[in-house]
Amino acid sequence: MSKVATRFAPSPTGPLHIGGVRTALFNWLYSKNQNGKFYLRVEDTDKERSKEEYKDQIKQSLKWIGINYDGEEYIQSEKMEYHIKIANELLKNGHAYKCYCSSEEIEEQKKRARQKKVPYIYDRKWRDKKESDAPEDIKPVIRFKSKIDGTSVLKDLVQGDVEIENNTIEDFIILRNDGTPTYNLSASVDDHQMNMTHIIRGDDHKINTFKQIQIYQALKWELPSFAHIPLIHTIDGKKLSKRDQASTLNDYSKIGIMPDALRNYLLRLGWSYKDKEIFTLDESIKLFNLEGIGKSPSKLDMSRILSMNEHYIKNIDENDLFIQLIEYCKLYKSEIKPDKKEKIRKSLTFLKNKAKTLEDIFNNGQYIIKDEVNFNKDDDKLIDDKARKVISDFYSQFEKIDQPSREILEPIINELIKSHDTNFKGVGQPLRIALTGSKFGPGIYDIILSLGKEEVQKRLRAKIA
Repeated sequence: MSKVATRFAPSPTGPLHIGGVRTALFNWLYSKNQNGKFYLRVEDTDKERSKEEYKDQIKQSLKWIGINYDGEEYIQSEKMEYHIKIANELLKNGHAYKCYCSSEEIEEQKKRARQKKVPYIYDRKWRDKKESDAPEDIKPVIRFKSKIDGTSVLKDLVQGDVEIENNTIEDFIILRNDGTPTYNLSASVDDHQMNMTHIIRGDDHKINTFKQIQIYQALKWELPSFAHIPLIHTIDGKKLSKRDQASTLNDYSKIGIMPDALRNYLLRLGWSYKDKEIFTLDESIKLFNLEGIGKSPSKLDMSRILSMNEHYIKNIDENDLFIQLIEYCKLYKSEIKPDKKEKIRKSLTFLKNKAKTLEDIFNNGQYIIKDEVNFNKDDDKLIDDKARKVISDFYSQFEKIDQPSREILEPIINELIKSHDTNFKGVGQPLRIALTGSKFGPGIYDIILSLGKEEVQKRLRAKIA
């Protein structure tokens, strides 16, 4: 057996879909697990809909989530002449024929199939006709001569043996009447040319696989192994489409989902290894196998993605978290000033508390990032005369401190609780509103220490002036 080689073959006709990312991930992990190669093939033969921006988005998405392909990307449109050559070879060898049906005839056949409520299958009218019967005014398509009798069995590495009646596969078009090759021909030829050993893709491709196997057999090429992954569904159980919300990687990165967390989630979406949930990148490669892929569709669950992301936020190295946060802010929010960055870095330990996304950390740190306090109107109303007196008394004591610390602040807060005949909230809440603009947020000691003495004094003065 030759060295394992897999590929991911998206069409650049729209942004890369989350289902496509998972397919790429499974192909990449399988190749890495087997010490093989993983390639990117851009299937751009649909010239009208293929766009460079989508090709770039595909490459950026793979890079973002940590999937690196071997060599240069393989561009399908550059190989079209060879695909056409193979179509003509099939024609010459009697495995294909010219079909002169007009588009009206085909439409009529489809209409009759709809009326009978049966799938449309071309009636093979031109399969055995002589070339001399051909009308002069119609440019023919070239159709593959599919098997008519018996059954075919696909030995699927995920689904097991899949059997199909051969007469259910129509004589499919391999060359359009404008001379361009179709998907099934181009994909088969490219997979052979690229020496693919394993084709791992969505199970909506099963019928294509039966067609492609027949092309391989007609050309006496060695067959690759096939594995069909169940599709991803929405939480309601419908097939996930590009029109669904949160269907591209960009939808996740802009709310602050981290690549490692999303990759871990997609790995577990339809694949399992014992009862393990969290996988490092090395573990993913070492443990991945095709046997662990389930046979049923998986549901994309945003709450699980957020939960996975929260786990990563809590457990990754804080320096790494800080780098990702700064990069996230630069891309999707606003760049944090250098003097604020250091304060954010030192405060990450508590800013990341209960944060499910990088956006949550950014929001938690707003009181540090912004120079001016933006007061929540309802919370600001809570600063009555009594609250203002608490702030004023705290300010008087705070001024005397050289270097604030929790050990120094605690006795001051406790003394204020006693002298104002209140509780911790009665002191902490007015201070938190004065310093952050909201009654919600980090603990009061964390807020004071993260802002530093001068900033605390400035903000408290503004409230008691």
